[in-house]
Amino acid sequence: MTATDASLSLTRARARMVERLRVSGIRDEGVLAAMQSIPRHQFVEEALGTRAYEDTALPLGFQQTISQPFVVARMIELLRAGGRPLGKTLEVGAGCGYQAAVLSKLASDVYAIERIAPLLERAKRNLRPLRLPNVRLKHADGMIGLAAEAPFDTIIVAAAAAAVPKALLDQLAEGGRLVIPVGTADQSLRLIERQPQRYVETKLDAVRFVPLLPGVE
Repeated sequence: MTATDASLSLTRARARMVERLRVSGIRDEGVLAAMQSIPRHQFVEEALGTRAYEDTALPLGFQQTISQPFVVARMIELLRAGGRPLGKTLEVGAGCGYQAAVLSKLASDVYAIERIAPLLERAKRNLRPLRLPNVRLKHADGMIGLAAEAPFDTIIVAAAAAAVPKALLDQLAEGGRLVIPVGTADQSLRLIERQPQRYVETKLDAVRFVPLLPGVE
């Protein structure tokens, strides 16, 4: 297979991935367009490149994974709520940088934090060719967020917490939305909306994420 043939094959695989997302219930065309625009195969190990557009999580090393495409699309769709602008966005768990790249197409600014330094460096390398001016990567503890840049209109967490970290709630702007997997053995997505006098939490889909851990390494 020539390089041109390989590139065409990956482009077709990406289009099939987006169509599967649509069939699976993702209705937000902005999210689908963002997923279509980002080459997921550039964010996984070369040996896994042919599997990049399958609807499955793939290993990144460091006991971390790149989330399956449906989960990425579902979480972002929940945050957009029918086209709501994501605005200033905090991503907890940058991993390989893929989700930050997708978010960059829908948010004004993306602050993506990662606690594992070598993984953060990999994310930087992966993102560099895409030249996304509104993405900033930080080495930081996701449990405590990024207070220096708060408040955030949107917060998305790519690891499961036993309970929603108070620091993240505090950093959510009024009217903002946070989506996070919560639980240990049994996990579910939670959508949290900050209203003037309270937080409203909605329990949603069952999911399976790596745990949200404190500290940096």
